[in-house]
Amino acid sequence: MADTEDIFLRAKDRTFSGLTEDAECHWKGPFCLIQAADPQLGLMKAWREGDCSRGGDEWDEEVQLTRQAVEAVNKLTPRPRFMVLCGDLVDAMPGTPFRESQVRDLKAVLKATDPSIPLVFVSGNHDLGNTPTLSSVDQYCTAWGDDYFSFWVGGVFCLVLNSQLFYDASACPQLKEAQETWLEEQLSRATSSVGPKPKHVLVFQHIPLYLKNPDEEDDYFNLQRSVRLNLLDRFKRAGVKAVFSGHYHRNAGGFHDGLDMVVSSAIGCQLGDDTHGVRVVVVTADSIVHRYHSLEQLRTQGIDPDLRKLLQE
Repeated sequence: MADTEDIFLRAKDRTFSGLTEDAECHWKGPFCLIQAADPQLGLMKAWREGDCSRGGDEWDEEVQLTRQAVEAVNKLTPRPRFMVLCGDLVDAMPGTPFRESQVRDLKAVLKATDPSIPLVFVSGNHDLGNTPTLSSVDQYCTAWGDDYFSFWVGGVFCLVLNSQLFYDASACPQLKEAQETWLEEQLSRATSSVGPKPKHVLVFQHIPLYLKNPDEEDDYFNLQRSVRLNLLDRFKRAGVKAVFSGHYHRNAGGFHDGLDMVVSSAIGCQLGDDTHGVRVVVVTADSIVHRYHSLEQLRTQGIDPDLRKLLQE
């Protein structure tokens, strides 16, 4: 078992310790994973007070909600193969007050995650800054591991992307270029006749490609149209089944041309009518099926019965 600090640094050298191709490239039957997003310690108070520019100076609410999520996930049977947090781990931007304290307090809660459930971290705009820099990306990687990487689990090939480099890489164009080169290699690998053929290909990132429709207008909460259409084309050609994201603090998404764009609401601050929660994702031989669960539902009822049936097939 890795020591407690290592659970935050398992994404290294563009792969993930314990979930490598050699160990996990073969399909062994249905499994589930947990997709969470936006614990964003500090946002709830800032949002209530209408001053999100400096970040909230209190985050007990988010700590408690994240603790509830961890406790509920720990009790699930069967065990999720991993839990991914799709960005905005904390609210305080790089180099601002409260940042270090928020990171410290979030890690303290996440350390209680059952060691058999690896934690996969995705970088968000609050983790890197709206316009990331070499320094802010380096700070993130020092705290949470690589900002983009691939891994395998149960015969499924997974890509974790730094969506902020798609959104605004003006201060670090060399990092954008490096991710683009790497991404093209990974997508080619997914369809290569050499090496294991994945049962499915999944993508995890913070900013959604779109909220409802690929042709929608550009918005703070989606990727620019030219960028999204380029990525959609590349993902579809590589056989990507689903893209999972957060950022919107509401549930949204759409299914177009065989690709599921999944936008999950937050563990933390809600900007719409959804409840604090996480998404349970069941991977079968033929499909990716998912349902958003409130934290209370997950705690008291566990996995939705229809999803549980899929895991028993």
